[in-house]
Amino acid sequence: MDIKAIVERNDTLPGRAFDLVVQILILLSIITFSIETLPDLDAGTRELLEVTEVIVAIIFTCEYCLRLYAAERKMSYALSFYGLIDLIAIIPFYLLPGVDLRSLRVFRLLSLFRLMKLLRYNKAIDRFSRAFIIAREEIVLFSVITLMLLYLSAVGIYYFENEAQPEAFKSVFHSLWWAVATLTTVGYGDLYPITVGGKIFTFIMLMIGLGVVAFPTGLMASALSKVRTEDREGKSSTADDPTVSE
Repeated sequence: MDIKAIVERNDTLPGRAFDLVVQILILLSIITFSIETLPDLDAGTRELLEVTEVIVAIIFTCEYCLRLYAAERKMSYALSFYGLIDLIAIIPFYLLPGVDLRSLRVFRLLSLFRLMKLLRYNKAIDRFSRAFIIAREEIVLFSVITLMLLYLSAVGIYYFENEAQPEAFKSVFHSLWWAVATLTTVGYGDLYPITVGGKIFTFIMLMIGLGVVAFPTGLMASALSKVRTEDREGKSSTADDPTVSE
């Protein structure tokens, strides 16, 4: 059996075993990374974790090279979601010591759905992808408008609060954090207006912020509803078509 059949296919025993080993290593990597953040670890434990990190990084590098070698369109794999995640997760190990992005490989666990052939979840992921495609133009447009609102909010609160709070709102860039916290309706309370104009402006931004949070949610909900309706109509037409069963 060639490398391509093992690396890219999961309908064979070697292919499923390869995928399963990779998933286990990803879990091991995530666990060891999390343990490393614990304070007061003894020297022996840290040394063991470092050795484990080196071994896993080497294995991940070999896996990436194998997948790249087996891919028919190598550039497509390298620029794919999983390909980029794999590359970003291993590059810092060689080029940027101290920067650990192993945790990004948690996204690779999504392939467990494919590995375990959970059809219901595959369909759910497919519906979500189709819904995003339906609403993507509106989402992109809304994202651009949101960025414009963030900037205008930062400018507005800067003009209202700069003289009253020169340390907190010393520039438009410093005011951007307030704009993000306000438009997303989080409101951490670390920055807040004290002038009358600033408070009125904040109220207006909070009202707009409710729409910023709700609008994309409504878009995706509507798109998902449309996709589900299309699926039901497709199943109904298939069941009513006598030629399908012949």
